[in-house]
Amino acid sequence: MQKSKSLIGGIKENFPSGLVVFLVALPLCLGIALASGAPPLSGIIAGVIGGIVVGYISNSNISVSGPAAGLTAIILVAITDLGAFELFLCAGIIAGILQLVLGFVRAGSISNYFPNNVIEGMLAGIGIIIILKQIPHALGFDRDYEGHESIFDKGLNFGYFSELFGATHPGAIIVTLVSIAILLAWDHITVLKRLKLLPGALVAVIVGILLNEFFKLSGSSLAITEKHLVTLPVPKSLDDFKNLITFPDFNGFTNPKVWITGATIAIVASIETLLCIEASDRLDVRRRITDTNLELKAQGIGNLVSSFIGGLPMTSVVVRSSANANAGATSKTSAIIHGVLLLICVLSIPVILNLIPLATLAAVLILVGYKLAKPATFKHFWHNGKYQFIPFVATVLAVVFTDLLKGVGIGLLISVFYILQGNMKRAYYLSKETLDNADEITIKLAEEVSFLNKAAIKKTLKNIKSGSKVIIDATTTSYITTDVLELIQDFANVRAKEEDIEVELLGFKTSYKDYASDQDSHIIVNHKRAM
Repeated sequence: MQKSKSLIGGIKENFPSGLVVFLVALPLCLGIALASGAPPLSGIIAGVIGGIVVGYISNSNISVSGPAAGLTAIILVAITDLGAFELFLCAGIIAGILQLVLGFVRAGSISNYFPNNVIEGMLAGIGIIIILKQIPHALGFDRDYEGHESIFDKGLNFGYFSELFGATHPGAIIVTLVSIAILLAWDHITVLKRLKLLPGALVAVIVGILLNEFFKLSGSSLAITEKHLVTLPVPKSLDDFKNLITFPDFNGFTNPKVWITGATIAIVASIETLLCIEASDRLDVRRRITDTNLELKAQGIGNLVSSFIGGLPMTSVVVRSSANANAGATSKTSAIIHGVLLLICVLSIPVILNLIPLATLAAVLILVGYKLAKPATFKHFWHNGKYQFIPFVATVLAVVFTDLLKGVGIGLLISVFYILQGNMKRAYYLSKETLDNADEITIKLAEEVSFLNKAAIKKTLKNIKSGSKVIIDATTTSYITTDVLELIQDFANVRAKEEDIEVELLGFKTSYKDYASDQDSHIIVNHKRAM
């Protein structure tokens, strides 16, 4: 009975965030399918499976899975080379099987070696890209914007702005501004914030539809045309429903190109998923830690199911996950709700969904992008010193100007360069004493603790059981990186309090001066279990 009440409570708490993610995911699923050269519904199928199947299996509380923009180029080239989408679906099945194997061989642990400044840089870079990509929709760009969606398409193009602002649509701009005003009001006006079951994004969508319908009925030139509205297939008969689903052509398994494509998708999708999981855990206000090996298994099963019924390959996606966190999600129930809403609405009310202006959805995504790349984040890393700031900014710029994987790779190389430079001055080691089946564990930190020690410390803290005692000894430590300080602080302030864990900190200083800069890192602990 208690479990039933918990489930109902989870649905009540997470329905608003699930609704927001659904509104964000809907146009993304369609857009990614079209950009990949695949049937429009294949993106929706991947979104449904990513929400319901992956959401159910995964233990990530914030992450949301679905078709990813990072895979579009691979999919487009593969479909073109193979000549049929049905053959490509076999590559998706292969990718799913390989991801299952990666999960069972515990390959998910590589995510622990990404430093926080690189993860935050990835998030900020994605935030900037989201904003730039949504500007044409927000302004109602009336020309064919294929290949002109941002200043960075086909190289740096400063003529983009004159072309963009010379072909705007006043009606779309009005809808965008009204939508942004509604979303900001819902975030900052106390009375409106209390209406949890009526999220601002839903109100913005409803108002956007009503505004555009008013423009149409009044014969105004402000009316937004179908080109700038959500576009979903509308089945009118049973045969139309049957034709919505595409099944794989299993002859594809005899084609070497299919196997190469499947292996490529498995590697790229797994790396993107692990990056997103690490970022999602940082977005979780309760700082819960996701089992990355289970996540790889969940993604593998999701890709198998999606490919068998005509869906695109998927990953855990930062845009949806950040929208989920910003909307107040507390558990994976939100991701499941978003998948259920996608399924219900696509089957039952596509006509109504096709009335939604893309300008309204652009407003939602622009605010999501701003929260990921807000100036306060840049200021934070600036104050942490150049050895935190430079890898952060390098990751941001590389993600924006290249792509996610290259951007993270560049940021990681710069971070490793700085830490290796520091290791020439000071050796580091991690000494930890564990007592199997005991109630006490002692973690002794080395003289030098870098982000390379983060994985071992994180794993140790994760395995500490409720009601036990942990002693973290820093009596001989002269420097601790901000990543590890934040990890210890989150454990002591959040998880230890929730799970009745006694935390004893020995020898910690009030601040640690970075040996390579003049900046101090601080640790603030608000919780210690009573003896």
